[in-house]
Amino acid sequence: MEWVERVEIKSMDLDLDLDLDLDGWWCGYSLLLQGLSLIPICHYLVLFSLLLLFFLYRFLEFHFIQDLFSGSPVSFTYNSTSLFYDAVVSKCNILHAHYRPTPWLSSPHLQTVFLNFFGRPPFFKYTRQLFTTPDGGTVALDWLFTSDVSAGAIHMENVVSKDESTPIVVVIPGLTSDSSSAYLKHLAYHTAKRGWKVVISNHRGLGGVSITSDCFYNAGWTEDIRTVVNYLHKENPRAPLFVVGTSIGANILIKYLGEDGENIPVAGAVAVCSPWDLLIGDRFITRRRVQKFYDKALAIGLQGYAKLHQPHFSRLANWEGIEKSISIRDFDNHATRIVGKYETVDTYYRRCSSSNYVQSVSIPLLCISALDDPVCTREAIPWDECRANKNVVLATVKHGGHLAFFEGITASSLWWVRAVNEFLGELHASHFMHVQKKIPKPNIPLDSSIDQGPYVNVTEDGMVAALNNERKTDNVEEIQETHQDCLKIIQEKVVKQEELENDAKTGGSPSITQIASAQDAEVHLISPFKRYLGQLSRQNRWSIWLLVYIAITTSWPLVGSALYVVFGRKIRDMFPKGLVGR
Repeated sequence: MEWVERVEIKSMDLDLDLDLDLDGWWCGYSLLLQGLSLIPICHYLVLFSLLLLFFLYRFLEFHFIQDLFSGSPVSFTYNSTSLFYDAVVSKCNILHAHYRPTPWLSSPHLQTVFLNFFGRPPFFKYTRQLFTTPDGGTVALDWLFTSDVSAGAIHMENVVSKDESTPIVVVIPGLTSDSSSAYLKHLAYHTAKRGWKVVISNHRGLGGVSITSDCFYNAGWTEDIRTVVNYLHKENPRAPLFVVGTSIGANILIKYLGEDGENIPVAGAVAVCSPWDLLIGDRFITRRRVQKFYDKALAIGLQGYAKLHQPHFSRLANWEGIEKSISIRDFDNHATRIVGKYETVDTYYRRCSSSNYVQSVSIPLLCISALDDPVCTREAIPWDECRANKNVVLATVKHGGHLAFFEGITASSLWWVRAVNEFLGELHASHFMHVQKKIPKPNIPLDSSIDQGPYVNVTEDGMVAALNNERKTDNVEEIQETHQDCLKIIQEKVVKQEELENDAKTGGSPSITQIASAQDAEVHLISPFKRYLGQLSRQNRWSIWLLVYIAITTSWPLVGSALYVVFGRKIRDMFPKGLVGR
């Protein structure tokens, strides 16, 4: 009993101590709350505002404090033996100066959003030319001339100037962008003001033009720009052609340059804010919350584009899936993969990434990218590939956003537009402008059908699609028919060869009819075989050497037998009969 009483007394003491501790704690908190209540409410508002500003500064990646001390220097990546850099890029003062962003737009996200919603583009009017592609598609070419931006000039409707020597700048827009986009208007206006011609090559289905064929464009669809450039070169053979690609248009441009190599009528090119590697870009845009905002916004843009051309998408893709897409990848899964006949979405990304083609570029190319681009990540930039190519110079800036690079207090101009115009001017004045080498263009595309497939995807400011071109040209059919003819003639000649050999073994001399028949077979074989070689060489100039080797190895037994039959008697007469009989 005594033990139980001691335990009860101790528990009562413990409870008393806990009560005293709780009372002490509460008194401390109550005193703290009373002290905090004495602080004016405005002080709390100031503290909350400071915390909010700090959060936004970090979340929106502001760089205002950095800009106070220094601007954004331009870093260059190029081959150390590049004469192109020394003679052209090194003379560009704008590229070698610091880029100073607009102070109240010191954030890549603010710059990008401000460009898309405001942009402050100059006011002018294009001259539209509707261009029909070989497959029946329609591309809107919007022209701008010096007279359109000069004060007091008379504007001529639907008239395209044909000054033979004036340089022409062809512009490839980004996804769902057209000639009315703010950044393209900035570029067109300032380029035309320099005295050059500018033509915006709108993507199919954009610029207010309907789709007139089952062929769409995509991030790797280079056939449209190739056709437009060749057409412009044919119409203006003495005018230097320069091409500027922006965003996904830059990806198309680099892929086009890498595919065609020297066989291209382009004097020089500029790629601005290229996504480079679409697979890395897809991973990047879903990584952080702020990037997911762009992903969602672009998916909505893709759906809007699809609704403009619903009859085509509902027929070629999964329309229900398109309507339910909440991300770019969802849209690609329900549209691009199906319409383009790609095995997976990643297959499309890998095959259409321009980073795979930059090492094959054979003309002067300047690439401009911002390291804080919120859409096209710096992780996708192929630094080593650019450094290995003597024709490529990569200029990177710390800040600038996506296609923005606003400068000045009023944000009335874009830094990259001034840099592009200065570079093109220096290139035009130098002897480094590319001149096309007369290399025959294959009549049949050598790309695989998956590369020609349709596509409907975006990585930045819009959407697109492309239809698979599984076409069997007449040239292919003609080559196959010629191949069959050659095989028949070879078989006939083999039979005649056996007859000649049998006559030689029996000691009889070949008849005139047999020799004439053999010679006639050779003549009939050579004619279609030459035509066969000529047709195949137009597809691939390298395969002709393989065909020559095959022709020599396969025809030598036949030719050798014929020579033995013709000259065999003379050879036997040159030696004694006894020696020949041994």
